Amino acid sequence: MLMLLDRVLDGLIRYGDVTLIDADGNTHRYGGRPFTDVPLEHRPGPVTLRLTDKALHRRLVTNPALAFGEGYMNGGIEIDQGTLRDTLNCLMFNMYRGDGHWLLEFQSRVNGGLRWMHQNNPVHVARKNVAHHYDLSGELYDLFLDVDRQYSCAYFPTGTESLDVAQEAKKRHIAAKLLLEPGMRVLDIGCGWGGMALYLAREFGVHVTGVTLSTEQLTVARRRANEEGLDAQVTFHLLDYRLVEDSFDRIVSVGMFEHVGASHYDEFFEKVRALLKPDGVALLHTIGRPDPPGGTNPWIRKYIFPGGYSPALSETMAAVERQGLIGCDVEMLRLHYALTLRHWSERFAANREKAKALYDERFCRMWEFYLLASEMAFRHESHMIFQIQLARHQEAVPLTRDYITEFEKRVPLRLQQAEDAAKAKVAAAAEGAAEASAKVKTPV
Repeated sequence: MLMLLDRVLDGLIRYGDVTLIDADGNTHRYGGRPFTDVPLEHRPGPVTLRLTDKALHRRLVTNPALAFGEGYMNGGIEIDQGTLRDTLNCLMFNMYRGDGHWLLEFQSRVNGGLRWMHQNNPVHVARKNVAHHYDLSGELYDLFLDVDRQYSCAYFPTGTESLDVAQEAKKRHIAAKLLLEPGMRVLDIGCGWGGMALYLAREFGVHVTGVTLSTEQLTVARRRANEEGLDAQVTFHLLDYRLVEDSFDRIVSVGMFEHVGASHYDEFFEKVRALLKPDGVALLHTIGRPDPPGGTNPWIRKYIFPGGYSPALSETMAAVERQGLIGCDVEMLRLHYALTLRHWSERFAANREKAKALYDERFCRMWEFYLLASEMAFRHESHMIFQIQLARHQEAVPLTRDYITEFEKRVPLRLQQAEDAAKAKVAAAAEGAAEASAKVKTPV
């Protein structure tokens, strides 16, 4: 089996500099080609991996996507040279831009063929899957998310924004596409900790109903609404979207569609249409894939998002069409999630000891693997965000997209203003100190 593993890796890793020390102490070298088409700041350095578990000789051949993550989590794979970022950057670059390997391609096809089973999410299963991830300690999420606990892709107009500003920009960008007016009734499907619902109510005077399947998120969202005095405008419920019975002027769903499952897409959009008023507008913000439908990485499916799946645009829009909805606008946000995940992983690393105190070392290794592997998926697999604006009637939105840009010019980013003011204050203080120093006479 060790000989087969060596052949697989030799065929797969053509770029970079990777050394593997197997569990028997033998050293293997792979790669050699330079990363000529990768920006310098994203090029991984040399990597040396050490296997401490002989079972990985077999498992890395028979189920590499699951075995590598588990091997790192459990300490069966140690990194002697380089970092986990270097490792995943190099390996995923080779997997998705290199020559590939027939065994990995075969396993990917099998995984995609079984997705009907992996993504079966009836109401009771959906609640269990959500609890697996979102009912973790709230303290954990405070270690790496922004101040508003936005656990979805941020929006970087220039790419240089702080995480907090980029998350506010995301909320503003979505609000622009919702064409809100005071007094409108809005449904937030998968409301998380309430940040989007509270933002829309606070800034635009709408009434928002948020639904979630996470008890932890519900508790936080309700507390936040109470603290902000928005109880009369915002209500949160522990409820599956399929059980909502009402009608709404606007519907928004951010980072929830990935948990629906491809076999439930028609059910999802049928419900959106039923809940949306005839002249209403809906906005779907979801992770997506630019290639044909497939499956979910086995490690991510087992440890991070059971029942989760990144949809292809083709299968999403096919379901939209079947349910009689009109796709008014489709925007692809490329690399925005890679930037978001970079912020998250750096924040988690800075607070790793606190996370370890909450859980343990194995959990920390799992979480850092999840954040970094996800970032590399958005860099190398070309995963991206789809923002799909939907309506029941063609005249529900303006003829051109100019209204989005005009809205964003009119509505300021308060956090950006606060950060700019703070920077200006620091700069002014520094300038004043320099002037004072210059006036001091040198003693004779």
